[in-house]
Amino acid sequence: MTTTSDISAARVAVADASRSLAEAGLLVGTAGNVSMRVGEFAAVTATGAVLGELTPEQVTIVTLDGEVVQGDWAPTSETALHLGVLRHAPADQVGAVVHTHAPMATSLSLVLDEVPVVHYQQLLLGGALRVAPFHPFGSVELAQAVGAALDGRLAALMANHGAVALGRDLVHAVENALLTEWICDLYWHARAIGEPRALDAAAQHAVVEAATRRGYGRPQRAEQ
Repeated sequence: MTTTSDISAARVAVADASRSLAEAGLLVGTAGNVSMRVGEFAAVTATGAVLGELTPEQVTIVTLDGEVVQGDWAPTSETALHLGVLRHAPADQVGAVVHTHAPMATSLSLVLDEVPVVHYQQLLLGGALRVAPFHPFGSVELAQAVGAALDGRLAALMANHGAVALGRDLVHAVENALLTEWICDLYWHARAIGEPRALDAAAQHAVVEAATRRGYGRPQRAEQ
């Protein structure tokens, strides 16, 4: 059962994440949006809100079908995209969505159909970053295209638009949005020198095996 306290905490978390992403340069002005699941509802940024100054009052609570249940402001025009992800992804694996107009991710979305795996950390996002075909913002077609690009992934680019990243919670969704931009920046700089060397399937498999064997990414006590 979702409580009033749960909803209040979600609105604060979404506002905090929006300001943090804006400070990192991934959200600019009113461009971009953030959401998180809160029980049978979702907390989403309001349309037209300046994300770097977002307050909890500018976070709207909607059902997973898009009905507004709390908040004075209309939710983001990309609500269908957010709710499409949150409805169809397993709740224990995806609980938050971040959509940015981050500079490098958006730049690559103008020219590529996919960002190959150029660094092993990209495997944390599921592999190559697919680029969803262009559709007008807020459209059902865009929501469907992004959903397809995210199949088996925690991030994707949106042609001539931006990027979207997911996480099991809002903290991880923000981390994945930052990682997506870092990978795009890495690719852009490498491509300025020459053709980036992608990791093939064998190399990716070796990385996964090594990470599993060594417990990569988790704190570990030193051997005495």
